[in-house]
Amino acid sequence: MDDELAWLPATALLQGYADRAFSPSEVQAAVESVIARREPTLHAFWQHDPEDAAKAARASTERWAAGAPQGPLDGVPVTVKENIARRGVPMPAGTAGPAPRTPDDNAPVTDRVLEAGAVVLGSTVMPDWGMLSSGVSSLHGISRSPLDPRLTTGGSSAGAGAAAAGGYGPLHVGTDIGGSIRLPGTWLGLATLKPSDGRVPLDAPYLGRAAGPLTRSVADAGLLMSVITQPDPRDWSSLPAAEIDWDTTGFDPSRTTVGVLADAGCGLPVDPEVAAVTERAAEVFREAGATVVPLDPWMRPELLERLDRFWRVRSLVDLDALDPQAQQRVLPFIVRWVEAARGTSGTELMECYTAISTIRARTVDATLGCDIVLSPVAPMAAFPAERPMPWGEDDQGMAHIGFTAPFNMSGQPAATVNAGFTEDGRTIGVQLAGRRFDDAGVLRAAAWWEQHRPTSAQVDWPSYDR
Repeated sequence: MDDELAWLPATALLQGYADRAFSPSEVQAAVESVIARREPTLHAFWQHDPEDAAKAARASTERWAAGAPQGPLDGVPVTVKENIARRGVPMPAGTAGPAPRTPDDNAPVTDRVLEAGAVVLGSTVMPDWGMLSSGVSSLHGISRSPLDPRLTTGGSSAGAGAAAAGGYGPLHVGTDIGGSIRLPGTWLGLATLKPSDGRVPLDAPYLGRAAGPLTRSVADAGLLMSVITQPDPRDWSSLPAAEIDWDTTGFDPSRTTVGVLADAGCGLPVDPEVAAVTERAAEVFREAGATVVPLDPWMRPELLERLDRFWRVRSLVDLDALDPQAQQRVLPFIVRWVEAARGTSGTELMECYTAISTIRARTVDATLGCDIVLSPVAPMAAFPAERPMPWGEDDQGMAHIGFTAPFNMSGQPAATVNAGFTEDGRTIGVQLAGRRFDDAGVLRAAAWWEQHRPTSAQVDWPSYDR
């Protein structure tokens, strides 16, 4: 089967099914051909279910032949991150430490994509407890970039990013508490969205946590959002049902105020090549009529350090719950990272929690006058795949998430789209964040940028396979 079908966007697959140009079974076979060739290098899957996927694709093929598709994703290949529950599939959270929990029920996201007729290919990997921005895991080994296997996928939605950029079908769901969707976005050239707090119902809500799409086109991200945002009573933090138009067209830059955040105010300095790409993107918006204004940084180093400590203590609790043998199986980098928080007092932990509220308030306040906030996603481009963090094995906390984490804490939606390349060919994305709950508006801005960015900023993912 021609592997080209594996690279088509979901929107084109659905049109092709409707026109009977090809079938879901043909597409699934093409995707499996790509997976068979690339998975030994990429390591995107925790659990890969080709037989179940083939069965689902055959059922979808029959529905399309009868002119009765089941839903808006009927026959479209999808993956979900391993921390999104699938009935009967163990959830190790990327670590070899504890025995993984096996859920009896699907997460809301899983139920929604199945109800929509999607062909679920399997569950994708993550690093230990999702606390690394790479594909390094004590359980899974190392996930690698489809663009260059020497480089990281980013994380913690490492497998989802590898699957999206690697041609494992068009739609992939990751999770994000500080950048875990958007960092693979910038380091793999993807179109992604970290949704508003509560927009996508979760089975395990957590402060700042969101689930959202990693795709190769903004239109596909909008299509997936139209499905996974359906309300579910199991998530006590989810937003009320809302009629949202997920059409990604219609953005008018001349009626838009774009705030440009060039300096996060904390963490590592921005690499000059990353800064230059962000500046050029701002100029494209300005030339199209947008009101472009610089934003002063509102984050401070101590705020990011306290957020980092809060997460360390959370993972320290998880580590201490394990027996000594299980603790030894956890990635050594993670053990060192959490042990640095041992001895944190209750008072200090409350100061960390208060810092999160401060980040939320400052982020909302600083961006009130903007429809869109344009910034780098991360201060640097992709780094070697073997490194757990951009700087290697050293402990620099969360010095790379000064641009992304504030929008988790504030609950504002934030997308990524590729905007350029380094001189040595690594992708550089920009982040486009928006007003609280304006997920559709952010996607429309991202789609406009996708269409109006320089041709040189477009990513030809199949060429990396060839």
